[in-house]
Amino acid sequence: MTRKTITPLPRGQYWTTPHAPFALDGPNGHDEVFPGAHCVSDGKWVTFYKNGEEVWACNAMYAAAHFDVALLSSACASTAD
Repeated sequence: MTRKTITPLPRGQYWTTPHAPFALDGPNGHDEVFPGAHCVSDGKWVTFYKNGEEVWACNAMYAAAHFDVALLSSACASTAD
């Protein structure tokens, strides 16, 4: 069996969408991010925003493993909230 290598979410601004919830996840911040949110990563820590307000944060490895991400260009990052 081959394991997928996960690397921390690199520095940048992203649009994130949570992966489908897993029944045993419990409260883990995904509800705050659903259906999608703007996030900012410094390569170690990721902060999620909705309507300009911080709604959740996690480490960059967790974000890479549990969210689908799309890099935002600097032109649209300010309007992504």
